[in-house]
Amino acid sequence: MKFPLILFLSLMMGNVLAQDVLIARNAQISFFSETPLENISGLNKNVTAILNTKTSEVAVKMQVAQFEFPNKLMQEHFNENYLESDKYPTASFTGKIQEKVDFSKEGVQAITAKGMLNMHGVAKERTMTGKLTVTKTGASLVCEFNVPLTDHKIEVPKLVFEKIAEVIAVKTNFSFVPYEQKK
Repeated sequence: MKFPLILFLSLMMGNVLAQDVLIARNAQISFFSETPLENISGLNKNVTAILNTKTSEVAVKMQVAQFEFPNKLMQEHFNENYLESDKYPTASFTGKIQEKVDFSKEGVQAITAKGMLNMHGVAKERTMTGKLTVTKTGASLVCEFNVPLTDHKIEVPKLVFEKIAEVIAVKTNFSFVPYEQKK
């Protein structure tokens, strides 16, 4: 995923010091749609996420077309008919962790992030829950949440309505390390 990271950092996190910023490059987002006729799953391994340890703000951005599917026809339909990735090439989340997190102490903590999920050209407020693990070298964040297709104006043709769930289960897996500016 190529986009000006410094610009993204500036817009999403304000003016912060590099030691306050953790970044997850090649983070993963997957989704699963279960129906009686067919299960559909996709995985995007090229997601970028940024976590400001001072303000607890989090920002995630991905290229929609980078989802991979077990079946190439599913991938084509996903990009052309449902997410319309030519028209809406990116999806993002910007929000803030609601709990007070001490990033100087190692451990696992249940967290809630509240913010805006922007997908398919529609921004919708979301509250997501997950587990944040703080380590010596950074942090990891795992979340699971559901996305109703109608919330983001993703239309499913009546012909294939029984093949695609109305609510999609999404999982994230981010491994954060300290952000280092390139010299």
